[in-house]
Amino acid sequence: MHCSAIDLAFLDPPFNQEKAYKAWDDNLPPAEYWAWMHEVCAKVYALTSDGGAIYFMQREKNTEFVLQCLRDTGWTFQNLIIWKKKTSAVPGLKRFGKHYQIIAFATKGKTPRVFHRLRIDPPLPVGYKHARENGIFVTDVWDDIRELTSGYFAGDEALRDAAGNRLHKQQAPIQLLLRIILSSTNPGDVVLDPFTGSGTTLVVAEQLERHAIGIELDAHNVKITQNRLAEQRKSDDISCFFKDYTCTPDLAAIWGKTALTRQSTSAELPVSKQTAL
Repeated sequence: MHCSAIDLAFLDPPFNQEKAYKAWDDNLPPAEYWAWMHEVCAKVYALTSDGGAIYFMQREKNTEFVLQCLRDTGWTFQNLIIWKKKTSAVPGLKRFGKHYQIIAFATKGKTPRVFHRLRIDPPLPVGYKHARENGIFVTDVWDDIRELTSGYFAGDEALRDAAGNRLHKQQAPIQLLLRIILSSTNPGDVVLDPFTGSGTTLVVAEQLERHAIGIELDAHNVKITQNRLAEQRKSDDISCFFKDYTCTPDLAAIWGKTALTRQSTSAELPVSKQTAL
């Protein structure tokens, strides 16, 4: 049992880009911002089980600060994941256009307590002549997960009000958290999201039979998350992505009961916690 410790933390904090958050100043002096990130990483480290994992997402320009922050607070670096966006790259006047975000994967100790080598079977690249027999292992470049932009790729998954306006413009996609949680936890493990936002981490963790703890300052976001957990939307159902990982050995055991039952939120599943601090 690991109920007294965190087994996986996903950090997707405000990026200090002067976004108009209701409950946070997103324009801190850089030194103050990174001191805050250092404090968060240190506290999460102290709460994490031996071998537990952290995934820290940030802008590509802040890669060096993320890696230093993790190193200084005791984490052991494992991978720098490149999450390549599906929409057009943001053009640059004096440098190459930006087309990805980074996700630093690190562990408490040299060896991960849990790491499932997931296999996927994406479309064959142009020029390949033969179909794969058993898919390929997931690498450190994730170019098959769509971001929830304001345009076409937002799809039905984007949370909207009655007038069609986005409720959370930095909403993380279900597929992203699904891959992270499947890779670094087992059913029954504890997942922490210190910047819960729209609640995607908790929504995915609950369906995968992981316990989830969310921390969120904005009361509006807390309500969004509570609503998503109370009544699961069709677009939040992870069962449609089960087929993407069918080449993975022992997938049903990694996934949990929902792999077989295809149920939405069930009384049999652990209840996620949403805490507003």
